[in-house]
Parts: sequence; structure tokens; C-alpha cells
Amino acid sequence: MPLGLEHLSIDYVKWMNDPEIIAYLETGGDYTIEKLKEFLTQIEKYPILFWAIHLKSTNKHIGNIKIDPVNLKHKYGEYGIMMGDKAEWGKGFAKEASQLVISYCFSVPLNLRKINLGVYSENISAIKLYKNLGFVEEGRYIKHVITKKGYDDILRMAIFNPSYE
Repeated sequence: MPLGLEHLSIDYVKWMNDPEIIAYLETGGDYTIEKLKEFLTQIEKYPILFWAIHLKSTNKHIGNIKIDPVNLKHKYGEYGIMMGDKAEWGKGFAKEASQLVISYCFSVPLNLRKINLGVYSENISAIKLYKNLGFVEEGRYIKHVITKKGYDDILRMAIFNPSYE
């Protein structure tokens, strides 16, 4: 389901202020219900490939996944995911949502050639997920980000649409 104002909730605000959830995100830590509402309003106003992840059994919102920006000229997009509900971590929902989004992006009408992502090198669980999905490392930005531990590298990874091979 597209991410939008119907996802505005105190739980979502809590995700965006939880140090464990946002540890590897470029945003968060200072969210209010008003700031989240403004963000979701912008998402609806300027539609991008940004979806909410819901449990099939209860329809509970547990995270988000996006492909943004998309470069239609060169046929690639930038992947991002946030699993906000920690009770649902490790249950395969990130993998399932990612497989659906990758499949969608590699099919008509988008027919992307490639999906890229950037990930902190210390985010071992995410790297494991991405490799399991078929992403390969394309490069590394050395000491690219500042963390509580000092500096961290950013791995650049990609998955390629097999129909282009």
C-alpha cells in the first residue's frame, strides 16, 4: 500500500525517535506528530515509489520500503527500507517486502535495469539481507559517515534485472 497520511501514528513517531531503529538511517531522532504529518503530506503531494509494509494477518503497519530516486534515463533506482516495529524483526518480512518491490521494479512498466543501495558496513543484518536478495557489492566509500563509534564505511550494492543480461 502506498505510504501516506493514513499511516500517521504515535507508533510511527516513536520509530523515528528510537535510536535502535534509526541507527543506520539518515533521518530521525527529532520527530513529532506534526513533523511526521508534514513528511507524509509531501509523500502524497509528490508521489514516489514509497510503500508501507503491513502484516497480512492484521494489516498492522510495521515499516516502509521505497525506490527513490528513480532514474528513468539510465533505468535504475535507489532502494531503502525501514522496519519500524521491532517485535517483527527477524521474521522475514523485510525480505518478503523487498522481493515484491524488486519484482515490481524489474517488470513492466518500470522495467528497471538495476536497483542500488547504500548501507553502513557495520549494519551486518542488513548486508546479510541484501546479499540474500541477490545484491552484490559494487564499491565502498571509506570512512564516509560519522557514527557514535567513530567513522564507518558505506557499501554500495546493486541487484541487476536478469532480463538485461
